[in-house]
Amino acid sequence: MEARSYDLYIGGEWVRTESYIPVLHKYTGECIARIAKACQQHVTEAVEAAWETFKADKLTPFQRYQILLKASELMEDRRDEMERSLIREVGKTRKDARNELDRTINTLRLSAEEAKKIHGEMIPLQATEGSENRLGFTIRVPKGVIGAITPFNYPLLLSTHKIAPALAAGNTLVVKPATVTPIATFLLVEILEEAGMPKGYVNIVTGAGSQVGEWLLDEERIAMYTFTGSGEVGRRIKERSGMRPVALELGNNSPNIVHLDADLELAARQTASRSFHNAGQACIAVQRIYVHESVMQAFSDLYISHVHQLKVGNPEDPETDVGPMISEKEASRTEEWVQEAISQGARSLLPVKREGALFYPAVLVDTRPEMKVVCREVFAPVVTIIPYSDLEDAFTQANDSEYGLQAGIFTRDLNVAMKAARVLEYGGVVINDVSTYRNDVMPYGGIKNSGLGKEGPRYAVEEMTEERMVVINL
Repeated sequence: MEARSYDLYIGGEWVRTESYIPVLHKYTGECIARIAKACQQHVTEAVEAAWETFKADKLTPFQRYQILLKASELMEDRRDEMERSLIREVGKTRKDARNELDRTINTLRLSAEEAKKIHGEMIPLQATEGSENRLGFTIRVPKGVIGAITPFNYPLLLSTHKIAPALAAGNTLVVKPATVTPIATFLLVEILEEAGMPKGYVNIVTGAGSQVGEWLLDEERIAMYTFTGSGEVGRRIKERSGMRPVALELGNNSPNIVHLDADLELAARQTASRSFHNAGQACIAVQRIYVHESVMQAFSDLYISHVHQLKVGNPEDPETDVGPMISEKEASRTEEWVQEAISQGARSLLPVKREGALFYPAVLVDTRPEMKVVCREVFAPVVTIIPYSDLEDAFTQANDSEYGLQAGIFTRDLNVAMKAARVLEYGGVVINDVSTYRNDVMPYGGIKNSGLGKEGPRYAVEEMTEERMVVINL
């Protein structure tokens, strides 16, 4: 099959460039597409198109609702094509691709509903002496042009989490998808266009991430940046954005606590299945499992028995549970981290095995807090199991991280659960399920080096609008 070329999408038109970048099948290595490589002038033109569209063309809330709802229906109709694209460009298993598509369709629907719910509130100015004849209320207005930079691991879902709420709020966008997984964003925009989105509302520029990202940061007409990716790039965006707001989701090394009273079968099944989905390449994937020493052996045996049932291999095989990582380079880096931990005294409960970009699930014990596999974000199918004797110590170890996105705890004790909710320093605490749980309706975002702001359609709409005070002198 001949590789399709994707041009830049600016002002509703497809724009060719002088050079193109190959997009590879993450399992076979074959070229499946080529994407245009933008220059700085293209980025300027995309921002100009978004800016002019924002000033001139105002969709009503109901029109935004109609477009987003229609897009969800069209995506449902193109399910097979969308799933196949995710399998090939990301290396997702069919199971993971299906889950991402389901969540994307739901996010479009949720965003459509939010377009109809944007509102302000009454302010009781008359309760203040001297303001008896004044009426006060707030309205929410769109910010303008949103600069969105999306990651490789959930290219369809996370693009939708930025694009759909921005459109629902009345903004326009310039989107820069990950260079290694850009196809999903192009397909999403094709669907939005077919659903009735006018020209200029969403513009796509592709090319080398650091270069195109810097050009986007140079554009003063961008009112807000939303980014999912590495902490290093997130800090750069924060530094360059000045007074303009940012929404940053920058990763995690998720802790999950299995207390002595936990349902061990539930905890083992959930942690095993969610440690390695998407080849561990999820910001909230299970990475650190703290287990009470009294149930350490029983839990570990159950956990390993569940991991043994996972099938590793070709993501196009419907039975595969763990597919390739995004590149052989990343798989090799993961292998180095694991071998380094073993050389420093850690033990692996499973054979350490890599085949090209495939890295087989690794489960480590006897680790120390300073090891990379514990203190840094592995972003790979690697898990550490760490015993504890005292619950306070478990909380301390879980909090001993520069990250703070989500954490999980398994316990039958309501008091323990509620204490965890108060004590664990994370944007989300999940009780009797893993840190990986995310419902797209909920507020999603972290603290510390995990970022700023919240995703989830309702909360993203709030981030992407300004609250404006209106006072009427009667």
